[in-house]
Amino acid sequence: MLELKNITKKFDDRMILDNINLTVSDGEILCIVGPSGAGKTTLLRCISGLEKANSGEFILDGQSFNPYENRDNDSVIGVVFQDFQLFPNLSVLDNITLAPKMVLHKSDKDAIEEAKIQMKQLNLEGKETLYPYQLSGGQKQRVAIVRALAMNPKILCYDEPTSALDPDLRQEVETIILKLKEQKMTQIVVTHDMEFAKNIADHLFQVSPSNE
Repeated sequence: MLELKNITKKFDDRMILDNINLTVSDGEILCIVGPSGAGKTTLLRCISGLEKANSGEFILDGQSFNPYENRDNDSVIGVVFQDFQLFPNLSVLDNITLAPKMVLHKSDKDAIEEAKIQMKQLNLEGKETLYPYQLSGGQKQRVAIVRALAMNPKILCYDEPTSALDPDLRQEVETIILKLKEQKMTQIVVTHDMEFAKNIADHLFQVSPSNE
């Protein structure tokens, strides 16, 4: 379980997040919703440790947890970025296995075997040697998800997972997220798409522009 207590974030004198409190139970999907500029992505970045909260407390499984300072954060909270952030000079397989080998110190054999299992589950078999420019938007999204899963995170976060995709691929993303829920993966999804959020979420958390 992840708990946020009185999380505040400012950029200079501008208040973005004002005393945010929320709880994400194990195996659940929380969707953070709200209009552009309301602070959804900033909240996700604070949860994942990409931004440092000015004040407040994070509690993971009953223990105080600082995502910004945690050295092993990559193996605790995974992130699927809006623009995927795949390495253009690396093949699909190398994109997926790089961090497990460098950060988790997995052997080439173990990293590759685990990557191929996840790739099969997300219908990426046969794409191992392709480069990002050779992939469709939906395929890039799935590679980004597998790359995050390869770090064995406790929580998987997504920043606007459908925004870079054609509308007909939204159902595919829904299916993937719900499939991961069946595997007990805790997931936090930032989205402006309320229909998408309602289709996948156990709970919705509304971030309003008044938090700015």
